[in-house]
Formats: sequence, C-alpha cells, structure tokens
Amino acid sequence: MSSDLIIDVTPSEIVLALQENKKLVELSREKSGARFAVGDIYLGKVKKIMPSLNAAFIDVGYEKDAFLHYLDMGPQFSTLNKFLRIVSSQKNKLSSIARIHSEPDINKEGRISETLTVGQKILVQVAKEPISTKGPRLTSEISIAGRFMVLMPFSDKISVSQKIKTNEEKSRLKKLIQSIKPRKYGVIIRTAAEGKKVAELDQELRGLVDKWETTFHKLKRANAPSLIIGEIGRTTALLRDIYSPNFNSIIVNDQSVYHEISNYISNIQSDKKRIVKLHKGRKSIFEHYGIDKQIKASFGKTVSFKNGAYLIVEHTEAFHVIDVNSGNRAKNEGNQESNALEVNLAACDEVARQLRLRDMGGIIVIDFIDMHAQANRQKVYEHMKEIMADDRTKHNILPLSKFCLMQITRQRVRPEEIIETEEKCPSCNGSGKITPAILFIDELNSKVNYIFKDLNKKSLVLIVHPYIAAYLTKGLKSIRNQWFMKYYKWVKVDSNSAVTYLECHFYDENAEEIIF
Repeated sequence: MSSDLIIDVTPSEIVLALQENKKLVELSREKSGARFAVGDIYLGKVKKIMPSLNAAFIDVGYEKDAFLHYLDMGPQFSTLNKFLRIVSSQKNKLSSIARIHSEPDINKEGRISETLTVGQKILVQVAKEPISTKGPRLTSEISIAGRFMVLMPFSDKISVSQKIKTNEEKSRLKKLIQSIKPRKYGVIIRTAAEGKKVAELDQELRGLVDKWETTFHKLKRANAPSLIIGEIGRTTALLRDIYSPNFNSIIVNDQSVYHEISNYISNIQSDKKRIVKLHKGRKSIFEHYGIDKQIKASFGKTVSFKNGAYLIVEHTEAFHVIDVNSGNRAKNEGNQESNALEVNLAACDEVARQLRLRDMGGIIVIDFIDMHAQANRQKVYEHMKEIMADDRTKHNILPLSKFCLMQITRQRVRPEEIIETEEKCPSCNGSGKITPAILFIDELNSKVNYIFKDLNKKSLVLIVHPYIAAYLTKGLKSIRNQWFMKYYKWVKVDSNSAVTYLECHFYDENAEEIIF
C-alpha cells in the first residue's frame, strides 16, 4: 500500500489530506494559532467541584471550563501534585524527578472532593479537544508522545504495543528500554519501535525527558491558567503517528512548512528526504492532485462506492446511522444472498474509510443489506474488523444482529470533519432565477475593460469553470484573443472544477483578487 500526504497551507489554516493507493482516507484541519489540541499540557486552576459527577471543572484559559473526572486523574496524582508544589517554589532547584519521593497511589474508589479544592493549581493535559458547546476534556495522567514511545513521568511501568506480534521482539524492547530509561519514568513502546536499535530509541527517550524537564523552569514563573508544553503542530504530529517507509510523497505548498517537514524526515530517515516536495504550480494544490474532487464525492448525505451501490449517512452529535443500499445491483444476476454479501463486503471498505475521513466518533450503527445465513454475517463482521485494523483511533466492533445491524463505538477526541458539498448557486444566490446567460459575456467584457482601462492593471488572471474556460479560449477568434487585440494585454484563463458555473474570480499581476 502506497501513501501520499498532500498539505494545503493558507493564512487561516493548514489542511492535511492523506491518500492510500491514491484514495483519500483522512482529512485534517488545523487553524493557525490553534490552542487546546490533544497533548497540550496546561497549568490550570480548579474552578468548581461537582461531587455528584465525581469531577471538577478546571480553568485552562478556554472560554468554557474544561472537564476533569476523578478516574482521569491517574494513580500518581498525589506525586504529580507534590512535584508541582516543589517546582513552583522559588527556592527549589530541582534537577530530576528521581529526587522526589513517590506518594501512595490515589484510591480508585475515592471522591474528587477529598483530593481537590476550589482555587487549587493543577497540572493537566488535553485528552479531548473542545467539541460543540463543551470545553476540553482533561487528564492528569501526563504523557509525552514520540515516534517510537510515549513517556509517562512518575510511572515505572513499561508496556509494549499489542500490534508488535512476536514475544521475542516485545521482550527485547522491554529489556532495552528498562536498561536506558531514567528512574520515575514509565514508557509505552509504540509499534514503530519494532526492529529499532538502542541508539535510535535512546536518542528519542532523551529528547522526551528533556521536553518534560522544561517544565521545571516554566512552572516556577507560570500563573494559572497557562500553556506549559504545547503539542507539536498537527502536520508533524500526524507524520509522527502515520509515517512509514511506504510513503511515496509528502507534497506541501508552503516554503516554511516544507523545510519543517524535510528536517523532520531527515532526522528519522535521512534517505527518504527526497519524498518531500514543494508544490509551485499556479493551480491550487488540492485542485492539481484531485483532492477537491474526492472531497466533493466523499462528503455529503449520499456516498457512492461500487457499481451503483451507495451509503446514506445521517448524523447527530454523538450518534451516526449509515444505511447500505445496493442501488441498481439489485438487477444483477445471481441470488439475493450472494449479491447482498458482495455489496456488504464492499460497504465495509467504504464505511471504514468514511469513519476515518470524517473522524466520526461516538456510536455508529450500520444497517447492512439483510443476509439470512449466519456464516455470511460472520464474514462481514470479520472483514470489518480486518479493514478497521488500520484505524489508529480506539474503536470497538460488535457482531451483526439477525437484522444485519452492526454497532461500532469509536473514540472521539476532535470535532467531526463536516464539509457541505451542496453549493449555493452564485448566479441566482439560491433564488432559482438567474440573469440571462446571453448577457454573461457582456458583463465579463465590462469587468475586463474596467480592470485594464480604469484600474490600469498590467495583466489579469481569470479563474472560471472548465466549460467557461473552453468557451473563452478555443479558436483563433476566441474572446481571449479579442481582448488581447483590444488592450494589448494578455489574460490568463485558468480552469478550476471547484468553481461553479458562471462564477468568475479576477487576480491582478500581484496575485491579489479584484473584488466587484
């Protein structure tokens, strides 16, 4: 399987599109200057304690207070709290957490009112980003993620990813990490560490420990609420989690992000630096690589997937229903049971892709086409488990019921990706009535004349629908050639399928849009 990552950088956001075998499977957006991302560590202040929920609301600087449940505080909370008191002291010169005597683990059955008080400072980490009207979800079980491992201060446990299959490799990694890790640090060994040598693992471990130890100085000066350790940018974080040697290309349209990614790839696999490429074309990067078209086809209520079969996707805030329909396949030869099995197996592939693409979380119920044979229902269940194995988000899949309903629960840590694929007509503005098409060229001529004569622009780039572009440019006596003969200035006509019919965008020689 080959993978490609296309990154569109704009002043307001960065959009990342991951393709597997040239098919879009993940779409992620990061707003410029975005805060409260998963992994960010904050010094917060307890705002309100809710004994009935066994939870507290914490002020971390977000417009709504963040939520911390007692069970998310972690067994080592007392030790973490002691660390915070020591480090915040102006007299302290702590050089290693190994010097801190560990406190007993907090009681799993305890009450939050016995552990926290209103106004208390507390070190927390974002476990779930703000979604809808809710603030961030927090944890006090601090962890710092790297490519090969996750570092957990104040824990001495070493655990290994279940995706590493051989017991020999698990044992090797466990012994290796045990020999190099400092005291009072726990480690979760990630799948990417499989087969890695001690030098690579030791280098990353030292980097993660150094990152944690920056808190020693920051906490001394910090006032609650404030950010203590920010997660790396989503671009690099996504690369850290998904990068593998089968990556074909990483293409980006921004110079600084290009250098950031090149440096990151060089550090982890120097011979693959060449796969990072800078897009310099006049067409937008998503238009050039067909991402815009895939987005239009993949989002929306109805999604086609194979030989006329399609899905209908309905959403609520935390519950999603996906209905599988055979479409015109019902007319195909063969009995109903075999046709239903074939469509349902193909639907598993598309459903798994849609869950990743839209980042759907909560409860997902899939209504497959009815199958009477238990063996066929089991085949669909096994195939869905196999396909969903590539999904990095925690999930649980239940077998099909006798009515061919499948329930999936999928962890939700970020807002769902929602893209409205239906477009409002720019010509009628949704009214259903437009100016006569015969007047379109007259209006266009008038605007071009205004740009060249009144604004005195040296050149012009016109972005229009492909049909309009062809109409303006084809033939020796094309409208574009007529403009050149009239103004002695060239008009570059670019087609863009993302632009709707009779919609025009005008750009001058400085690539600044001219608004009418």
